[in-house]
Amino acid sequence: MIVEYRRISKRCSCCGAVTIPGWDDQAVPAEHAETVAAPGSPVRIGPETVARAALLTCAHYLPIGRARDLLEALTGMDISTGFLAGIRGRAARKLEKQVLPHLRGLLASAQVLHADETPGRAAGTLSHVHVACTEYLTLLHVGDRSAKTIDAGGVLPEFTGVLVRDGYAGYAHLPAIHARCAAHLLRDLRSISDADPDGQLWATAMATTLLEADRAAIDAREHGAEQLDDGTLRQIRSHYHGALARGDTDNQGQHTKLAEKARTLIRRFRRFEDMILRFTSDLSVPFTNNEAERSIRPVKIQQRTSGGCWRTLQGLTDFAIVQSYPDTATKWAQNKLESSANSSPPAPGCHPPSTQLNSYPKGQILHLSHSTAFGNSSYIESLPAFVARCFVRCVVCPVQRTAGTGVPSSSAPHRPRPGRAGRTSATARGYRCR
Repeated sequence: MIVEYRRISKRCSCCGAVTIPGWDDQAVPAEHAETVAAPGSPVRIGPETVARAALLTCAHYLPIGRARDLLEALTGMDISTGFLAGIRGRAARKLEKQVLPHLRGLLASAQVLHADETPGRAAGTLSHVHVACTEYLTLLHVGDRSAKTIDAGGVLPEFTGVLVRDGYAGYAHLPAIHARCAAHLLRDLRSISDADPDGQLWATAMATTLLEADRAAIDAREHGAEQLDDGTLRQIRSHYHGALARGDTDNQGQHTKLAEKARTLIRRFRRFEDMILRFTSDLSVPFTNNEAERSIRPVKIQQRTSGGCWRTLQGLTDFAIVQSYPDTATKWAQNKLESSANSSPPAPGCHPPSTQLNSYPKGQILHLSHSTAFGNSSYIESLPAFVARCFVRCVVCPVQRTAGTGVPSSSAPHRPRPGRAGRTSATARGYRCR
């Protein structure tokens, strides 16, 4: 028989003093008190231990068995696989009630939003993980690939800004202003050009037009312009139409599979011209949908490290819920390891550039209401700190349970997202979405 003891701390609502009971409490039998209370007790699992376990299983996508072995090798803590396996599910229950509704509201009020989906195997069937994100926020949910499931995420049906996406028709019913990912289009153009470089010159011309338009948009942003001048816009449209006219000429009277594919792509460029060139008429719209591609990439990482699939659909759902949080924390330059090592929240004050403040109501980018598990904080914590503060200490931590504390916002300068510098252009990557 296993007996669990919990030590509950209370915080005074007036003075803020925390009262922590001792180990001489009547609830702990005298014959057990010495073992339970001793420093380094083998039967104590505190918030720091759970934070490190969450760091390995949730933030670094390690399988349960490997996470247990690594935790034991690095810290000497022998944690059961059952305990490790339950961390993600219990964290997901906490997040879906207290954090995800707030994220949905922030994303729905953004000016520019990225959306994408990727398949994930669970319980022997194929499901899809959908993402809606910005440069500072991420939200994932699971379902099939239908328009109904896209709406079930709770963000896109209410979104009326600019939606950057690929060519999947499941997004067509949404009320947003749509923009197409140019990286996908460049990849299609390259496949045509590589198949017949001399006979499909229009594809090279169109790719050059898109890349030069992107360069013009970047230069305009660097000079503080809100839009491209009329002359530049007319030139881009002229080159765009000229490339399509050359495509009609190159493929006229041709009946090969390549010519059919080229004509299909030409029709697509004509039909969605405004969507494709949205990044030139609105400089707040990015050239590609790489933000969504990066945010959804962990699905494939976790799937590969876990034998190629999830055992249950609920496991995949929990992964999507929990992954929304550390990805958002990473976008705010929060260090997961520091937070878990200190078992306390990182320093507040991670504010986005002023241009991003207008994308959210009243400039409150990540303000979390007093009713959430974060108290009255207005900053983002990394996942281990969240587990330690909002989940472990309030729900499942044996022996030790401590109330969380709120940290006021700060006016400290914004810390840039790691890894943003040095990213290569679409042409250097071979027109591939990452």
